[in-house]
Amino acid sequence: MNYKDLAQTIIENIGGEENIASLTHCATRLRFNLKDDSKTNESLLKNTAGVAGVVNKGGQYQIIIGSDVGSVYKEVLAQTSIATDSPKNDEPDNRGMVAKVIDTITGIFTPILPAITASGMLKAVLSLLVVLNWLTPESQSYQILNFMADSAFYFLPILLAASAAVKFKANMYLSMMVGGILLHPNFIGMVEAVKESGGAIRLFNLPITAVSYSSSVIPIILAVWFLSYVEPLADKVSPKAVKFFTKPLITIFIVGIVTLVVLGPLGYFISELISSGIKALETFSPWIVPLLIGAFTPLFVATGTHYGLVPIGINNRMTSGYDSVIYPGMLASNVSQGAAAIGVGLKSKDSTIKQLAFSSGLTALFGITEPALYGVNLRFKTPLYAAMIGGGFGGLYAGIMRVKNFSGGSPGLLTLPSYIGDDTLYHLIHAAIGAAISIVITFIISYILYKDHTTEEKNEKNNPTTTIAKDTDTILEFSAPVNGQVIPLAQVNDQAFASGAMGEGLAIVPADGSFVSPINSTVEMVFETKHAFGLRSEDGLELLIHIGLDTVKLDGAPFETLVKTGDTIQVGTPLVNVDLEQIKAAGLETTTPIIFTNHTEFARIEQLNKQQVTAGETVLNIYK
Repeated sequence: MNYKDLAQTIIENIGGEENIASLTHCATRLRFNLKDDSKTNESLLKNTAGVAGVVNKGGQYQIIIGSDVGSVYKEVLAQTSIATDSPKNDEPDNRGMVAKVIDTITGIFTPILPAITASGMLKAVLSLLVVLNWLTPESQSYQILNFMADSAFYFLPILLAASAAVKFKANMYLSMMVGGILLHPNFIGMVEAVKESGGAIRLFNLPITAVSYSSSVIPIILAVWFLSYVEPLADKVSPKAVKFFTKPLITIFIVGIVTLVVLGPLGYFISELISSGIKALETFSPWIVPLLIGAFTPLFVATGTHYGLVPIGINNRMTSGYDSVIYPGMLASNVSQGAAAIGVGLKSKDSTIKQLAFSSGLTALFGITEPALYGVNLRFKTPLYAAMIGGGFGGLYAGIMRVKNFSGGSPGLLTLPSYIGDDTLYHLIHAAIGAAISIVITFIISYILYKDHTTEEKNEKNNPTTTIAKDTDTILEFSAPVNGQVIPLAQVNDQAFASGAMGEGLAIVPADGSFVSPINSTVEMVFETKHAFGLRSEDGLELLIHIGLDTVKLDGAPFETLVKTGDTIQVGTPLVNVDLEQIKAAGLETTTPIIFTNHTEFARIEQLNKQQVTAGETVLNIYK
């Protein structure tokens, strides 16, 4: 994958740098805040090699890349002057309240997830070492590893202060200073002394609630939000000559006092209220929330709103020492996604689908589900239904058994040690059983329900009555757009096409540069670089003709387009003349993938047994 070219394509098709308000990324997605979503070219982005999908939800324009997201993110930053998740101006935000809240939560918690995950996994490994009797809690090795693991949790207010400052457009270092105020050893010592003596803490006769803010979540977020309003006021009232000194002084003096007296206790109360609500729910019906999360997390992930659940799980662990609703349900959901994809891999006769399903399924079992969700489960629908059913049953079991997660991490098989706690293996054992239930149920349903075109052709030969007869089908004949050699899509030297993630199809190695329309259609899109065309047939078939591999970098030089967006064309209408030698001279391949991006809306695609074709010759029959 050429990260530089992919980043350039993304920037151009989200409306350019001037349309970007801010940018961050998570494990698999670029997360843009755009000024105007209507300026994006979503259809082109979805059909861009290296882009697994596009989601515009929760106030963010999310472009799904996969495991290469970090590299693409760096290239986007290198090609623009934007800062990470920093606003470029003060234009009004016209998004709805729900979208703003989801975007704020995501923007605050996404940047700190690596630290939380590292701490959680280190705690999980440490628990496992104790259970295996390789370390004892009294040993220095245990104590050192333990405070290493505790560091991100203990200093969580400071981590959150940094990310919240970016989101609320506040000074990051003043925000982190407020976090330091809440965690200062002298303040903690005063709190402990007051708890023992029963006295009170007062500042200018204002009462300060004696609570500990280590590992807290909500107090610091409220404090930084307040700071974002105080800082501009301090800037206005500070004389220009001494503003460098007075602005931070006024800001910290006001924010520090208000945080200790009002916002800190309020945030602590909200955290305890959430924790009490979860405990009450556990007492009344502990299975409801894990069941719902196990079943519906794929939909949350598909819309990009699943990060809204993360703070609840973190808050539960910070206030109660464990989470029994969010992470157990997400564990069931994630392994179900993996099992669904693997079921497809075992059932499918298509080598390309097998490869994609097995690789993405394994990744999902370990906690990263987007490749399986977008590459397999959403694409074929039935594995998605299987994953939701299996995840629901696994979440139900975890809820009934009151499984507790003690240290977080990305929910999957690798983080099962995070369920070791209470000096027993009870939660680990039942978390593993819940995961097994999800995997088995999902796999069976996915394997039974999934059918690909290869299976359907076999059924037709063995038992013609099981399929719709060809003479009653709507048959769409698809012609070759150019003279050349037909090769399977799996043999294309580009994983984005060969994996089938972009859709089914075929490829042609062209013998000349005269490309024509393969079908009666409307030109939906002519790429700016002229190397690709999007067509939509009269029967609703959507296809992408991508001339050459990585030819976007030639900036249209070898291509002479003969049609424009919106044209209605017939089979044989000239599309483009291409200088194939110029492509080869640039060290690029001329192999042309032809992708049916909405193939799942058709009954099946039957490729005729032809290796050499001429333009206009039928190469496929598509059954509607």
